[in-house]
Amino acid sequence: MSESLGSAVPLSTTEPRPAAAQRVLPLRHPGRWIASAIALVVVAQIVHGLATNPFFQWDRFAYWFLRPTILDGLLITLEVTLFSAVLGLLGGILLALARLSRSPVLRAVSWVYIWLFRSVPLIVVLLFLYNFSALYKTLSLGVPFGPAFLTFDESRLATDMVVAVVGLSLNEAAYAAEVVRGGVLSVDQGQHEAASALGLPKGYQFTRIVFPQALRSITPNYVNQLIGLIKGTSLVFYVSLLDLFGSVQSMGSTYPGDIVPLLLVATAWYLILTSVVSVVQFYVERYYARGALRSLPPTPLQKVRTGLRDLRARVRKEAAI
Repeated sequence: MSESLGSAVPLSTTEPRPAAAQRVLPLRHPGRWIASAIALVVVAQIVHGLATNPFFQWDRFAYWFLRPTILDGLLITLEVTLFSAVLGLLGGILLALARLSRSPVLRAVSWVYIWLFRSVPLIVVLLFLYNFSALYKTLSLGVPFGPAFLTFDESRLATDMVVAVVGLSLNEAAYAAEVVRGGVLSVDQGQHEAASALGLPKGYQFTRIVFPQALRSITPNYVNQLIGLIKGTSLVFYVSLLDLFGSVQSMGSTYPGDIVPLLLVATAWYLILTSVVSVVQFYVERYYARGALRSLPPTPLQKVRTGLRDLRARVRKEAAI
């Protein structure tokens, strides 16, 4: 019996390799590599075309990029955007509170306002305000259908800057109202009930409990609106306000041979402005993510450091094998 067991053929004639010598091969993704190669080729073609095509006139682009006329228009764009963003957000908060109010009058008025300004194109609003003096020579404050206490000359009051800011603010408030209302509704109902159970005043509940939590949902959506507002300022050129786009258009009419580089200048500045807003958005979202996430999302610098650390670790592992 012992001899038969000793003469039995083993199940495996090869011994397993040591664990240190074994290597786990990652799963191959040929489709991903092919798509990446195609994307790199397309990007290289675009960059090569931009760099070598003389039609773009990059020397004229460099000449116009920091010209005082362009910078003056850029400053007007920033001023209009800042005033319109602040006024539009404040108006949006009031409209959102009105829509969430228990008063049917406030809800109806807010709904009609939002419906109207989301339906009418922005250029129509600006042109209507620009020609508002043809309808009303003077504006007054007083008793309805009674005596007026204060009277204003509309033609003196409505400068080009005022018309641009008012038109953009009215339009922005309609969209901001829905963004704010959606953010408030995203807050868990238990937060409202807990604040009410503590006996906190309604205003305190909104400013210190509900609205800070709603900002986490409001921020990305309103930043999208803000980016659209930056680009929407290009329409104020039609109400005789020379913003960035208006300055480019004016210089393009004077120097018709430089239309393309001037348009590239406007494109570059709009890209810079929207990129700055996107960076601010990231850090604002990261700030309001505290307490909602277990760990905050890494900053771009932290992502670069982590990528370099992982790359060094991978190289060392490959060298050791």
